[in-house]
Amino acid sequence: MNGLRLQSSDLIDAITRPEIGAWVEAFVDFITDVFQPVFDVIRAVFQGLYDGVDTILSGPPFWVIILVAAILALIVRGPVFAIGSALGLLIIVGVEQWENAMDSLSLVLVAGLIAIVIGIPLGILAARSKVASSIIRPLLDFMQTTPAFVYLIPALILFRIGVVPGIVATIVFALAPAVRLTELGIRNVDREVVEAGNAFGASSWRILRQIQLPLAMPNIMAGVNQVIMLSLSMVVIAGMVGAGGLGGDVVKSLSRIDIQLGSEAGLSVVILAIFLDRLTASLGAGRKRGRRVKPTPAPGGIRPAPASSTTTTDSTSHVESSGKPAPSPAGSR
Repeated sequence: MNGLRLQSSDLIDAITRPEIGAWVEAFVDFITDVFQPVFDVIRAVFQGLYDGVDTILSGPPFWVIILVAAILALIVRGPVFAIGSALGLLIIVGVEQWENAMDSLSLVLVAGLIAIVIGIPLGILAARSKVASSIIRPLLDFMQTTPAFVYLIPALILFRIGVVPGIVATIVFALAPAVRLTELGIRNVDREVVEAGNAFGASSWRILRQIQLPLAMPNIMAGVNQVIMLSLSMVVIAGMVGAGGLGGDVVKSLSRIDIQLGSEAGLSVVILAIFLDRLTASLGAGRKRGRRVKPTPAPGGIRPAPASSTTTTDSTSHVESSGKPAPSPAGSR
């Protein structure tokens, strides 16, 4: 009887409990065996991009990078932000976290740029196709709600320990805002403006490039800002898989219970986050405030008549140089 009960319980467990974890493991093993050369190429590309950006940021003396950052902050936001940025970066130098900060900044820039390059076209596709939107949205929900540690495991298997798994995990984690806000911005464009472009015979590509994208740019820039901030929030998790940088020191401080090291690395992350957040937010706000209405030709090639060519038939508004009223049109016939 006990044997029959055990067999029936095993059968019930096999029917009622799906082996999702085993299926995922088998799928990852299949991808690893079949597509490993492809992932090796991706790893080499991501590693090369990271090394190039890191060389640009870590190669010059620290004061050169601080000067460039201060000039950029001055142009974008003003002297107060420039001085604050310079002081914040000098604090990073003072706590001897400059090299780690530049390593983390390189990871953020590479992962954020790739996420933006992928996310904005996907957002445009989702805005222009309801079928694409219905497919992309559940995937974005899955990417945003799944803990980052879960997809770090297959990233480690596919790309091995180093900075590349951290870049991949950061891209997956930060991709959603770029897609969602791009789709939202394009969908919120006034339909009458789009219909006017269609009435003038403009192509769909021209409407997208000259009407929808410029009007949706504030939302797109907000998405870029969120991508950068979410990428920076993944620095610590990337440090757990060997990416180094500030995240690596945070992980070391956690394992050693080193309050000094953890506070210095955490403060450096905060300074970088504030600088990048204010910088990208100001770029988006500057585009919105600086937009001017220019008398561009209509999409169909029809140019509006100049204002100087407009005439009036009011006889009282025409006065000759001698001071006498000009003859009316009816009297001149």
